[in-house]
Amino acid sequence: MRLPVIKHLSNFIEENDEDFVVETIETLENLSELSSLKDEELDVIGELISNMYGAVEVNKMVRDEGMSQKDALKKFMDRVLGSIDK
Repeated sequence: MRLPVIKHLSNFIEENDEDFVVETIETLENLSELSSLKDEELDVIGELISNMYGAVEVNKMVRDEGMSQKDALKKFMDRVLGSIDK
């Protein structure tokens, strides 16, 4: 996951609509089932999906909990890094 990408996607969600990102996630997940994809291509698709899910989560924290985007990004990354350390 890359924080600048998540932040950029989070801004996109704020300016447009979360549905665009959710539908893109669904499309990429469907595409990842294609058996002829190379490992490198699957890695790129997986990274994009991870960043998009991250942006959706950050957007929910901003919308539902009233956090600033900066605080939501920090909390999200702390949660991700905390799950890696376990």
